[in-house]
Amino acid sequence: MVTTPARPFTASGPGTPATVWSMHLAEAHHQPADLTGVRRVVVVGAHPDDESLGAGGLVATARALDLPVDLVCATDGEGSHPASPTHTPDDLARRRTEEWLAAADALGVDGAHTHRLGLPDGGLDTRVAELTTRLVELVGDGRDAVVVAPWSEDGHPDHEAVGRAAAATARRTGAQLWEFPIWLWHWSTPSDPRARRLRPLALDAPAAERKQRAIAAHASQVSALSSLEGDETLLTPSLLAHFAGGHEWFVITPAEDCADDALDRLHRDDPDPWGVDSRWYERRKRALLLAALPRERFRHVLEIGCSTGALTAALAERADRVLGVDRSVAALAAARQRLADLPGVAVADLDVPHAWPDEEPFDLVVVSEVGYFLSPQALDALVDRVSTGLSHDGVVVLCHWRHPVEGWVADADDVHRRFHEGALPPLQADYRDRDVEIRVHAEHWPDPTG
Repeated sequence: MVTTPARPFTASGPGTPATVWSMHLAEAHHQPADLTGVRRVVVVGAHPDDESLGAGGLVATARALDLPVDLVCATDGEGSHPASPTHTPDDLARRRTEEWLAAADALGVDGAHTHRLGLPDGGLDTRVAELTTRLVELVGDGRDAVVVAPWSEDGHPDHEAVGRAAAATARRTGAQLWEFPIWLWHWSTPSDPRARRLRPLALDAPAAERKQRAIAAHASQVSALSSLEGDETLLTPSLLAHFAGGHEWFVITPAEDCADDALDRLHRDDPDPWGVDSRWYERRKRALLLAALPRERFRHVLEIGCSTGALTAALAERADRVLGVDRSVAALAAARQRLADLPGVAVADLDVPHAWPDEEPFDLVVVSEVGYFLSPQALDALVDRVSTGLSHDGVVVLCHWRHPVEGWVADADDVHRRFHEGALPPLQADYRDRDVEIRVHAEHWPDPTG
Protein backbone atom coordinates (compact mmCIF):
# COMPACT_ATOMS: atom_id res chain seq x y z
CA MET A 1 0.00 0.00 0.00
CA VAL A 2 1.31 3.45 -0.97
CA THR A 3 1.41 5.94 1.86
CA THR A 4 0.49 9.36 0.56
CA PRO A 5 1.75 12.57 2.11
CA ALA A 6 -0.34 14.49 4.59
CA ARG A 7 -2.42 17.31 3.21
CA PRO A 8 -0.70 20.44 4.53
CA PHE A 9 -2.92 23.06 2.95
CA THR A 10 -1.29 26.45 2.77
CA ALA A 11 -1.81 29.38 0.46
CA SER A 12 1.37 31.08 1.59
CA GLY A 13 4.87 30.81 0.22
CA PRO A 14 6.00 30.36 -3.37
CA GLY A 15 4.86 26.75 -3.66
CA THR A 16 5.94 24.38 -6.43
CA PRO A 17 6.47 26.33 -9.66
CA ALA A 18 4.15 25.55 -12.56
CA THR A 19 7.19 24.87 -14.74
CA VAL A 20 8.20 21.99 -12.48
CA TRP A 21 4.79 20.40 -12.77
CA SER A 22 4.61 21.03 -16.52
CA MET A 23 7.96 19.38 -17.14
CA HIS A 24 6.99 16.33 -15.10
CA LEU A 25 3.52 15.97 -16.63
CA ALA A 26 4.88 16.33 -20.16
CA GLU A 27 7.28 13.45 -19.57
CA ALA A 28 4.77 11.17 -17.86
CA HIS A 29 2.41 8.89 -19.73
CA HIS A 30 -1.12 9.63 -18.56
CA GLN A 31 -4.24 8.22 -20.19
CA PRO A 32 -6.06 11.15 -21.86
CA ALA A 33 -9.55 12.15 -20.78
CA ASP A 34 -12.28 13.02 -23.24
CA LEU A 35 -16.02 13.58 -23.33
CA THR A 36 -16.92 10.65 -25.56
CA GLY A 37 -20.30 9.27 -24.52
CA VAL A 38 -21.00 12.10 -22.10
CA ARG A 39 -24.42 13.70 -22.46
CA ARG A 40 -24.43 16.11 -19.50
CA VAL A 41 -21.91 17.87 -17.25
CA VAL A 42 -22.48 19.15 -13.70
CA VAL A 43 -19.62 21.19 -12.21
CA VAL A 44 -19.68 21.99 -8.51
CA GLY A 45 -17.22 24.29 -6.77
CA ALA A 46 -16.73 25.16 -3.14
CA HIS A 47 -16.22 28.84 -3.95
CA PRO A 48 -16.70 31.15 -6.91
CA ASP A 49 -13.59 30.67 -9.14
CA ASP A 50 -13.09 26.94 -8.48
CA GLU A 51 -15.00 26.07 -11.64
CA SER A 52 -12.94 28.46 -13.76
CA LEU A 53 -9.55 27.43 -12.39
CA GLY A 54 -10.01 23.68 -12.37
CA ALA A 55 -12.57 22.99 -15.07
CA GLY A 56 -13.13 26.14 -17.13
CA GLY A 57 -11.65 24.48 -20.20
CA LEU A 58 -13.81 21.41 -19.70
CA VAL A 59 -16.93 23.57 -19.45
CA ALA A 60 -16.00 25.53 -22.58
CA THR A 61 -15.26 22.30 -24.45
CA ALA A 62 -18.57 20.77 -23.41
CA ARG A 63 -20.52 23.84 -24.45
CA ALA A 64 -18.76 23.85 -27.83
CA LEU A 65 -20.06 20.29 -28.23
CA ASP A 66 -23.55 21.59 -27.31
CA LEU A 67 -23.60 19.52 -24.12
CA PRO A 68 -25.74 20.92 -21.31
CA VAL A 69 -23.63 22.15 -18.39
CA ASP A 70 -24.86 23.08 -14.93
CA LEU A 71 -22.61 25.11 -12.63
CA VAL A 72 -23.11 24.79 -8.88
CA CYS A 73 -21.43 26.96 -6.26
CA ALA A 74 -21.67 25.69 -2.70
CA THR A 75 -20.78 29.02 -1.05
CA ASP A 76 -20.75 32.65 -2.10
CA GLY A 77 -17.08 32.98 -1.15
CA GLU A 78 -17.73 35.51 1.59
CA GLY A 79 -14.73 34.32 3.60
CA SER A 80 -12.02 35.03 1.04
CA HIS A 81 -10.72 38.19 2.76
CA PRO A 82 -11.61 37.85 6.46
CA ALA A 83 -9.49 40.84 7.47
CA SER A 84 -10.58 43.17 4.68
CA PRO A 85 -10.95 46.79 5.84
CA THR A 86 -13.04 47.67 2.78
CA HIS A 87 -15.39 44.71 2.23
CA THR A 88 -17.75 43.02 4.67
CA PRO A 89 -18.56 39.34 4.15
CA ASP A 90 -21.88 40.40 2.61
CA ASP A 91 -20.03 42.76 0.26
CA LEU A 92 -17.72 39.95 -0.79
CA ALA A 93 -20.62 37.53 -1.30
CA ARG A 94 -22.40 39.98 -3.61
CA ARG A 95 -19.27 40.84 -5.55
CA ARG A 96 -18.09 37.26 -5.93
CA THR A 97 -21.54 36.12 -7.05
CA GLU A 98 -21.51 38.74 -9.79
CA GLU A 99 -18.04 37.59 -10.83
CA TRP A 100 -19.14 33.96 -10.83
CA LEU A 101 -22.06 34.72 -13.13
CA ALA A 102 -19.77 36.69 -15.44
CA ALA A 103 -17.36 33.76 -15.53
CA ALA A 104 -20.22 31.38 -16.33
CA ASP A 105 -21.23 33.61 -19.21
CA ALA A 106 -17.64 33.64 -20.49
CA LEU A 107 -17.71 29.83 -20.50
CA GLY A 108 -21.02 29.69 -22.37
CA VAL A 109 -23.31 28.80 -19.44
CA ASP A 110 -26.46 30.89 -19.06
CA GLY A 111 -28.07 31.92 -15.80
CA ALA A 112 -30.72 29.18 -15.96
CA HIS A 113 -27.96 26.62 -15.50
CA THR A 114 -26.25 28.28 -12.53
CA HIS A 115 -27.08 27.21 -8.98
CA ARG A 116 -26.02 28.99 -5.78
CA LEU A 117 -26.46 26.96 -2.63
CA GLY A 118 -25.48 29.65 -0.10
CA LEU A 119 -23.70 27.34 2.34
CA PRO A 120 -21.14 28.86 4.73
CA ASP A 121 -17.69 29.61 3.33
CA GLY A 122 -15.21 27.77 5.53
CA GLY A 123 -17.83 25.45 7.03
CA LEU A 124 -18.57 22.89 4.34
CA ASP A 125 -17.03 20.00 6.24
CA THR A 126 -20.16 19.97 8.45
CA ARG A 127 -22.58 20.27 5.52
CA VAL A 128 -21.52 17.35 3.32
CA ALA A 129 -24.81 15.47 3.76
CA GLU A 130 -26.88 18.54 2.88
CA LEU A 131 -24.68 19.32 -0.10
CA THR A 132 -24.95 15.73 -1.31
CA THR A 133 -28.73 15.84 -1.13
CA ARG A 134 -28.85 19.07 -3.13
CA LEU A 135 -26.53 17.66 -5.78
CA VAL A 136 -28.44 14.39 -6.09
CA GLU A 137 -31.65 16.37 -6.65
CA LEU A 138 -29.95 18.28 -9.46
CA VAL A 139 -28.23 15.34 -11.15
CA GLY A 140 -31.03 12.77 -10.91
CA ASP A 141 -30.37 9.79 -13.16
CA GLY A 142 -26.67 10.26 -13.82
CA ARG A 143 -26.14 7.74 -16.60
CA ASP A 144 -24.07 9.39 -19.36
CA ALA A 145 -23.35 12.33 -17.03
CA VAL A 146 -20.18 13.51 -15.32
CA VAL A 147 -20.02 15.28 -11.97
CA VAL A 148 -16.98 17.55 -11.76
CA ALA A 149 -15.62 18.88 -8.46
CA PRO A 150 -12.47 19.82 -6.55
CA TRP A 151 -10.39 16.80 -5.66
CA SER A 152 -11.23 15.32 -2.27
CA GLU A 153 -7.46 15.24 -1.57
CA ASP A 154 -6.78 18.84 -2.58
CA GLY A 155 -5.83 19.92 0.94
CA HIS A 156 -8.36 22.73 1.35
CA PRO A 157 -11.10 21.68 3.81
CA ASP A 158 -13.94 23.17 1.76
CA HIS A 159 -12.60 21.64 -1.46
CA GLU A 160 -12.31 18.24 0.17
CA ALA A 161 -15.85 18.48 1.56
CA VAL A 162 -17.22 19.25 -1.90
CA GLY A 163 -15.15 16.40 -3.31
CA ARG A 164 -16.70 13.98 -0.82
CA ALA A 165 -20.19 15.22 -1.59
CA ALA A 166 -19.54 14.90 -5.32
CA ALA A 167 -18.26 11.34 -4.87
CA ALA A 168 -21.39 10.37 -2.93
CA THR A 169 -23.52 12.06 -5.59
CA ALA A 170 -21.79 10.13 -8.36
CA ARG A 171 -22.28 6.88 -6.46
CA ARG A 172 -25.98 7.54 -5.88
CA THR A 173 -26.80 8.80 -9.38
CA GLY A 174 -24.54 6.60 -11.50
CA ALA A 175 -22.56 9.54 -12.88
CA GLN A 176 -18.83 9.42 -13.54
CA LEU A 177 -16.76 11.58 -11.18
CA TRP A 178 -14.09 13.98 -12.49
CA GLU A 179 -12.05 15.68 -9.73
CA PHE A 180 -9.64 18.54 -10.34
CA PRO A 181 -6.79 19.73 -8.10
CA ILE A 182 -6.33 23.42 -7.31
CA TRP A 183 -4.18 23.87 -4.22
CA LEU A 184 -2.39 20.54 -4.62
CA TRP A 185 -0.38 22.12 -7.44
CA HIS A 186 0.86 24.70 -4.93
CA TRP A 187 1.74 22.65 -1.85
CA SER A 188 2.62 19.27 -3.35
CA THR A 189 5.30 18.13 -5.80
CA PRO A 190 5.47 15.78 -8.80
CA SER A 191 6.90 13.07 -6.53
CA ASP A 192 3.49 12.79 -4.86
CA PRO A 193 2.20 9.31 -5.87
CA ARG A 194 -1.29 10.72 -6.27
CA ALA A 195 -0.08 12.60 -9.34
CA ARG A 196 -0.01 9.31 -11.24
CA ARG A 197 -3.81 9.23 -11.13
CA LEU A 198 -4.20 12.49 -13.05
CA ARG A 199 -5.52 12.38 -16.60
CA PRO A 200 -5.19 15.25 -19.10
CA LEU A 201 -8.03 16.82 -21.02
CA ALA A 202 -6.64 18.64 -24.05
CA LEU A 203 -8.03 22.14 -24.62
CA ASP A 204 -8.26 23.67 -28.06
CA ALA A 205 -7.39 27.36 -28.46
CA PRO A 206 -10.98 28.67 -28.12
CA ALA A 207 -11.58 26.63 -24.94
CA ALA A 208 -8.27 27.78 -23.42
CA GLU A 209 -9.11 31.40 -24.26
CA ARG A 210 -12.59 31.15 -22.73
CA LYS A 211 -11.05 29.67 -19.58
CA GLN A 212 -8.68 32.63 -19.20
CA ARG A 213 -11.55 35.07 -19.68
CA ALA A 214 -13.49 33.26 -16.96
CA ILE A 215 -10.55 33.37 -14.56
CA ALA A 216 -10.09 37.08 -15.23
CA ALA A 217 -13.77 37.64 -14.37
CA HIS A 218 -12.95 36.80 -10.74
CA ALA A 219 -11.35 40.21 -10.25
CA SER A 220 -11.63 40.16 -6.46
CA GLN A 221 -9.34 37.13 -6.39
CA VAL A 222 -6.85 37.81 -9.20
CA SER A 223 -6.35 41.45 -8.15
CA ALA A 224 -6.12 43.25 -4.81
CA LEU A 225 -9.32 44.67 -3.38
CA SER A 226 -7.34 47.74 -2.39
CA SER A 227 -3.82 48.71 -1.38
CA LEU A 228 -4.65 48.20 2.30
CA GLU A 229 -3.51 45.28 4.42
CA GLY A 230 -6.14 42.53 4.35
CA ASP A 231 -7.14 43.25 0.76
CA GLU A 232 -4.24 41.40 -0.89
CA THR A 233 -4.40 39.44 -4.13
CA LEU A 234 -5.20 35.80 -3.37
CA LEU A 235 -4.65 34.17 -6.77
CA THR A 236 -1.13 35.36 -7.52
CA PRO A 237 0.48 35.12 -10.97
CA SER A 238 2.63 32.18 -9.81
CA LEU A 239 -0.46 30.27 -8.73
CA LEU A 240 -2.44 31.20 -11.85
CA ALA A 241 0.38 29.84 -13.99
CA HIS A 242 -0.77 26.34 -13.03
CA PHE A 243 -4.03 26.99 -14.90
CA ALA A 244 -2.65 28.59 -18.05
CA GLY A 245 -1.64 25.57 -20.11
CA GLY A 246 -3.31 23.64 -22.88
CA HIS A 247 -4.56 20.89 -20.61
CA GLU A 248 -6.71 20.44 -17.55
CA TRP A 249 -6.08 17.53 -15.21
CA PHE A 250 -8.62 15.25 -13.58
CA VAL A 251 -8.84 12.16 -11.41
CA ILE A 252 -11.63 10.13 -13.03
CA THR A 253 -13.60 7.54 -11.06
CA PRO A 254 -16.52 5.33 -12.16
CA ALA A 255 -19.67 5.68 -10.09
CA GLU A 256 -19.40 2.22 -8.54
CA ASP A 257 -15.91 3.01 -7.22
CA CYS A 258 -16.89 6.33 -5.62
CA ALA A 259 -16.96 6.54 -1.85
CA ASP A 260 -20.26 7.04 -0.02
CA ASP A 261 -20.10 6.09 3.65
CA ALA A 262 -23.39 7.69 4.73
CA LEU A 263 -25.14 4.43 5.60
CA ASP A 264 -22.09 2.95 7.30
CA ARG A 265 -21.62 6.16 9.30
CA LEU A 266 -25.28 5.97 10.28
CA HIS A 267 -24.68 2.52 11.75
CA ARG A 268 -21.48 3.64 13.47
CA ASP A 269 -23.25 6.53 15.15
CA ASP A 270 -26.31 4.55 16.26
CA PRO A 271 -26.38 0.81 17.01
CA ASP A 272 -30.02 0.66 15.85
CA PRO A 273 -30.44 3.53 13.36
CA TRP A 274 -33.70 2.26 11.85
CA GLY A 275 -35.23 1.25 15.18
CA VAL A 276 -35.66 -2.35 14.02
CA ASP A 277 -35.86 -3.58 17.60
CA SER A 278 -37.95 -0.74 19.01
CA ARG A 279 -40.34 0.71 16.40
CA TRP A 280 -43.73 -0.88 15.86
CA TYR A 281 -43.48 -0.04 12.16
CA GLU A 282 -40.38 -2.23 11.84
CA ARG A 283 -41.86 -5.15 13.78
CA ARG A 284 -45.15 -4.90 11.88
CA LYS A 285 -43.35 -4.68 8.54
CA ARG A 286 -41.37 -7.86 9.27
CA ALA A 287 -44.55 -9.69 10.25
CA LEU A 288 -46.26 -8.58 7.02
CA LEU A 289 -43.31 -9.66 4.91
CA LEU A 290 -43.10 -13.08 6.55
CA ALA A 291 -46.87 -13.54 6.18
CA ALA A 292 -46.59 -12.73 2.46
CA LEU A 293 -44.15 -15.57 1.76
CA PRO A 294 -45.95 -18.11 -0.43
CA ARG A 295 -44.24 -21.14 1.09
CA GLU A 296 -43.75 -22.22 4.64
CA ARG A 297 -40.11 -23.13 4.12
CA PHE A 298 -37.25 -22.33 1.73
CA ARG A 299 -33.97 -24.02 0.93
CA HIS A 300 -31.61 -21.08 0.41
CA VAL A 301 -32.43 -17.41 1.07
CA LEU A 302 -30.52 -14.31 0.01
CA GLU A 303 -31.32 -11.10 1.88
CA ILE A 304 -29.91 -8.01 0.18
CA GLY A 305 -29.18 -5.16 2.57
CA CYS A 306 -29.46 -7.12 5.80
CA SER A 307 -28.37 -4.20 8.02
CA THR A 308 -28.17 -5.40 11.65
CA GLY A 309 -29.81 -8.75 10.90
CA ALA A 310 -33.28 -8.45 12.45
CA LEU A 311 -35.09 -9.71 9.35
CA THR A 312 -32.28 -12.20 8.71
CA ALA A 313 -33.00 -13.83 12.05
CA ALA A 314 -36.71 -14.05 11.25
CA LEU A 315 -36.03 -15.57 7.83
CA ALA A 316 -33.80 -18.18 9.45
CA GLU A 317 -36.89 -19.67 11.08
CA ARG A 318 -38.30 -20.37 7.62
CA ALA A 319 -35.21 -21.57 5.76
CA ASP A 320 -32.44 -24.15 5.75
CA ARG A 321 -29.81 -21.54 4.87
CA VAL A 322 -29.83 -17.74 4.86
CA LEU A 323 -27.17 -15.39 3.54
CA GLY A 324 -27.45 -11.71 4.47
CA VAL A 325 -25.31 -9.22 2.57
CA ASP A 326 -24.59 -5.55 3.20
CA ARG A 327 -21.82 -3.08 2.41
CA SER A 328 -21.84 -1.42 5.85
CA VAL A 329 -19.05 -2.86 8.00
CA ALA A 330 -20.67 -1.44 11.13
CA ALA A 331 -24.07 -2.96 10.32
CA LEU A 332 -22.52 -6.35 9.60
CA ALA A 333 -20.69 -6.32 12.94
CA ALA A 334 -24.04 -5.91 14.70
CA ALA A 335 -25.62 -8.57 12.47
CA ARG A 336 -22.90 -11.10 13.28
CA GLN A 337 -23.45 -10.56 16.97
CA ARG A 338 -27.21 -11.00 16.64
CA LEU A 339 -26.96 -14.10 14.41
CA ALA A 340 -23.99 -15.85 16.00
CA ASP A 341 -25.97 -18.76 17.47
CA LEU A 342 -28.28 -19.40 14.50
CA PRO A 343 -27.35 -22.46 12.40
CA GLY A 344 -27.29 -22.11 8.63
CA VAL A 345 -27.04 -18.30 8.75
CA ALA A 346 -24.17 -16.28 7.34
CA VAL A 347 -23.51 -12.64 6.51
CA ALA A 348 -21.10 -11.20 3.97
CA ASP A 349 -19.62 -7.81 3.17
CA LEU A 350 -20.74 -7.48 -0.46
CA ASP A 351 -21.40 -4.33 -2.46
CA VAL A 352 -24.21 -5.66 -4.62
CA PRO A 353 -24.81 -5.67 -7.52
CA HIS A 354 -21.15 -4.93 -8.34
CA ALA A 355 -20.20 -7.93 -6.23
CA TRP A 356 -22.38 -11.00 -5.98
CA PRO A 357 -22.39 -14.17 -3.85
CA ASP A 358 -21.18 -17.34 -5.55
CA GLU A 359 -23.76 -19.49 -3.77
CA GLU A 360 -26.49 -19.44 -6.42
CA PRO A 361 -29.18 -20.45 -6.97
CA PHE A 362 -31.51 -18.99 -4.33
CA ASP A 363 -35.14 -19.99 -4.02
CA LEU A 364 -35.94 -16.78 -2.10
CA VAL A 365 -34.39 -13.34 -2.61
CA VAL A 366 -35.52 -10.56 -0.28
CA VAL A 367 -34.87 -6.92 -1.20
CA SER A 368 -36.11 -4.94 1.78
CA GLU A 369 -35.74 -1.16 2.05
CA VAL A 370 -32.50 -1.05 0.10
CA GLY A 371 -33.42 -0.63 -3.58
CA TYR A 372 -33.66 3.16 -3.38
CA PHE A 373 -30.14 3.35 -1.98
CA LEU A 374 -28.79 2.34 -5.40
CA SER A 375 -28.19 4.48 -8.44
CA PRO A 376 -30.63 3.92 -11.34
CA GLN A 377 -27.93 2.06 -13.22
CA ALA A 378 -27.06 -0.13 -10.22
CA LEU A 379 -30.75 -0.82 -9.65
CA ASP A 380 -31.04 -2.10 -13.22
CA ALA A 381 -28.01 -4.31 -12.64
CA LEU A 382 -29.53 -5.63 -9.39
CA VAL A 383 -32.72 -6.64 -11.18
CA ASP A 384 -30.67 -8.55 -13.74
CA ARG A 385 -28.54 -10.20 -11.03
CA VAL A 386 -31.58 -11.30 -9.04
CA SER A 387 -33.32 -12.73 -12.09
CA THR A 388 -30.31 -14.85 -13.08
CA GLY A 389 -29.63 -15.99 -9.52
CA LEU A 390 -33.06 -17.55 -8.89
CA SER A 391 -33.80 -21.25 -8.85
CA HIS A 392 -36.52 -22.55 -11.20
CA ASP A 393 -39.07 -22.17 -8.40
CA GLY A 394 -37.54 -18.99 -6.98
CA VAL A 395 -39.45 -16.22 -5.22
CA VAL A 396 -38.55 -12.54 -5.01
CA VAL A 397 -39.95 -10.38 -2.22
CA LEU A 398 -39.66 -6.60 -2.36
CA CYS A 399 -40.43 -4.41 0.65
CA HIS A 400 -39.95 -0.62 0.67
CA TRP A 401 -40.88 2.49 2.63
CA ARG A 402 -43.37 4.55 0.61
CA HIS A 403 -42.43 8.00 1.88
CA PRO A 404 -39.82 10.25 0.18
CA VAL A 405 -36.21 9.15 0.53
CA GLU A 406 -34.13 12.35 0.57
CA GLY A 407 -30.65 12.25 -0.87
CA TRP A 408 -31.19 9.40 -3.31
CA VAL A 409 -32.72 9.26 -6.77
CA ALA A 410 -35.32 6.47 -6.53
CA ASP A 411 -38.31 5.84 -4.29
CA ALA A 412 -40.37 2.71 -3.62
CA ASP A 413 -42.47 3.10 -6.77
CA ASP A 414 -39.35 3.43 -8.92
CA VAL A 415 -37.78 0.32 -7.38
CA HIS A 416 -40.88 -1.84 -7.69
CA ARG A 417 -41.61 -0.69 -11.24
CA ARG A 418 -38.08 -1.56 -12.36
CA PHE A 419 -38.32 -5.05 -10.87
CA HIS A 420 -41.73 -5.49 -12.51
CA GLU A 421 -40.16 -4.62 -15.89
CA GLY A 422 -37.33 -7.12 -15.39
CA ALA A 423 -37.14 -10.81 -16.25
CA LEU A 424 -38.63 -11.95 -12.96
CA PRO A 425 -41.42 -14.39 -12.23
CA PRO A 426 -44.88 -12.80 -12.41
CA LEU A 427 -46.24 -10.59 -9.67
CA GLN A 428 -48.45 -12.75 -7.47
CA ALA A 429 -49.15 -10.55 -4.45
CA ASP A 430 -49.06 -6.84 -3.65
CA TYR A 431 -49.73 -5.36 -0.21
CA ARG A 432 -49.68 -1.59 0.21
CA ASP A 433 -50.55 0.82 2.99
CA ARG A 434 -49.57 4.44 3.60
CA ASP A 435 -46.11 3.46 4.87
CA VAL A 436 -44.92 0.31 3.16
CA GLU A 437 -45.43 -1.77 0.03
CA ILE A 438 -44.62 -5.48 -0.19
CA ARG A 439 -44.56 -7.31 -3.53
CA VAL A 440 -44.11 -11.00 -4.18
CA HIS A 441 -42.90 -12.31 -7.55
CA ALA A 442 -43.25 -16.08 -7.95
CA GLU A 443 -43.70 -18.55 -10.79
CA HIS A 444 -46.19 -20.57 -8.79
CA TRP A 445 -48.64 -19.80 -6.01
CA PRO A 446 -49.59 -22.49 -3.52
CA ASP A 447 -52.95 -24.19 -3.67
CA PRO A 448 -54.86 -22.98 -0.59
CA THR A 449 -56.59 -26.36 -0.31
CA GLY A 450 -53.35 -28.34 -0.41
